[in-house]
Amino acid sequence: MNTQASFIITPAQRHHTPAIHAMIRELAQFEKLEHLVKGTIADLEKELFGERPITEAITALMDDTPVAFALYFHNYSTFLGRKGLYLEDVYVKPAFRRRGIGRALLIHLARIAVERGCGRFEWSVLDWNAPAIAFYEGLGATVMPEWRIVRVTGEALTALADKKGG
Repeated sequence: MNTQASFIITPAQRHHTPAIHAMIRELAQFEKLEHLVKGTIADLEKELFGERPITEAITALMDDTPVAFALYFHNYSTFLGRKGLYLEDVYVKPAFRRRGIGRALLIHLARIAVERGCGRFEWSVLDWNAPAIAFYEGLGATVMPEWRIVRVTGEALTALADKKGG
């Protein structure tokens, strides 16, 4: 556990799931992507705390109330021959920003990556989010403009799976 100022960073607990899900919705609103949020509290709880969890989360607590979260999982680099840590989402509620919480979450995750022998720690940022880009670069991160996310979802995913050749 990591403490700084008046917040505590801790692994997410099952009872934090509704608060994390609410913050995911807030993040989606900020990114103007709320229409893409399909997952429920039950879905999130299953993936974080079910029989075979596929992701992990940490929360920043103030007075035992989650005010920020980071959700992450392991990926793998064939080039490095090592696992990596991928940050899917990080979010600090607006009323709690500028208190070092976001920075502390990223430092905490970097420490997890190092402790677990990860070859890298990475995440994505929207190209229009200049304040976030500046914040990440200030922490020593490199924004890789030559890389683009490729995604297949919904009907296109189903259609791809139905194609011959595989």
